[in-house]
Amino acid sequence: MTAVEQRFREFKMPDVGEGLTEAEILKWFVAPGDTVTDGQVVCEVETAKAAVELPIPFDGVVHEVRFDEGTTVDVGTPIISVDTDPGAGEAAPQAAPAAGKPAEEPAAEAEPAEKEGRQANLVGYGAAPASTKRRPRKPLPGPQRSAPAPSAGASAPQEPAPAPAPSPELNGSGRPARPLAKPPVRKLAKDLGIDLEAVTPSGPDGIITREDVHAAAEAVQTARETPVAAPSRAVEGRERRVPVKGVRKATAQAMVNSAFTAPHVTEFVTVDVTRTMKLVADLKQDPAMAGLRVNPLLLVAKALLVAIRRNPDVNATWDEDNQEIVYKDYVNLGIAAATPRGLIVPNIKDAHAKTLPELASALGELVTTAREGKTTPAEMSGGTVTITNVGVFGIDAGTPILNPGESAILAFGAVKLQPWVHKGEVKPRQVTTLALSFDHRLVDGELGSKVLADVAAVLERPKRLITWA
Repeated sequence: MTAVEQRFREFKMPDVGEGLTEAEILKWFVAPGDTVTDGQVVCEVETAKAAVELPIPFDGVVHEVRFDEGTTVDVGTPIISVDTDPGAGEAAPQAAPAAGKPAEEPAAEAEPAEKEGRQANLVGYGAAPASTKRRPRKPLPGPQRSAPAPSAGASAPQEPAPAPAPSPELNGSGRPARPLAKPPVRKLAKDLGIDLEAVTPSGPDGIITREDVHAAAEAVQTARETPVAAPSRAVEGRERRVPVKGVRKATAQAMVNSAFTAPHVTEFVTVDVTRTMKLVADLKQDPAMAGLRVNPLLLVAKALLVAIRRNPDVNATWDEDNQEIVYKDYVNLGIAAATPRGLIVPNIKDAHAKTLPELASALGELVTTAREGKTTPAEMSGGTVTITNVGVFGIDAGTPILNPGESAILAFGAVKLQPWVHKGEVKPRQVTTLALSFDHRLVDGELGSKVLADVAAVLERPKRLITWA
């Protein structure tokens, strides 16, 4: 490792979840010239699961921030470089000329003493890495390496005679033979079916940006449509296009996989929850519940945990690869939460072992963390059964889709005052509808019905929490 590599250290995009491949940079907390310390948070990124703050693992002064906010970066790509010895003085200017000559292949190859230093500063960013790591393998296999003399000269004399142009690899249009683009931009172009050779770059030093790729994609789409200009002008300003990424992308993929993998069955039951609503009011006045989040969802969660204890086979997973059913002796209770970034499903670990006050505390922390966008990937992994509270939106019922890897999900509808036959008379009562979706590969209709019936029975007469729990 060269002295420059030791001094300028790169921080790469880590895998902050379980096998995630990319993350979007939401916000930078530092800029070039800022001093950072080991463990300091330098940026916030959004993965397919959650927003996560990234701490840097070493001290120094920020030398370069590689990507703008809003850019999606592959895991393992350097996102920031740090000068760990800012007092050295001379090494930093050596990196600047390399960044200023991104397309000059011969000069880059003719300076073997600086090549490693350049890679340490510019790998995975812009034109320079394309010239120092990839393109030299085609036209410049080795002869340039044996010519150390030009290394001390200026950039213009360093170029070999057969290539007087600024770049030795040019196509017929005078542009680089291999388009210059960052890895995320190449991936975007591949996903959209865009040939980078046909994209006009707008970035510095001829780098193709995400905006260039999107513009090319729109041009292709326009060419496929009718050539009449009037309809195109008519919809201008009336539609918005937002890239599918982050939580929304992960949710969409998970729901498609679940819907077309697990055979869903949904059952419904309408239940009188007047006594449960009265218990909620009483618990709010109970000193043991002071400062805790007490609401109907808390008792629905407790009722579901009781039902699972009475019918443990519902708490399972279908293992397709091994052709096994995995029965679980613990319950990580997922709570679907709507956030500004989309729907997420964090879960309460070992919810089955918690008392009512402990469950209330965990539920309150889960909701607060989700609304603040601070839920970690670990908090959304390992769920076994989920509750979705559609009632907060005034919805009576629905057919919820299973969270991948889980066997059941309970939808809790709106609680409304309705006429109900109670003790032989029609009276106004608090009524709600529950919907239980389950994986019919491992949960038969009898088992699913028993679970739903038990939840309804507890909510109708919450005293059963004492006798059944």
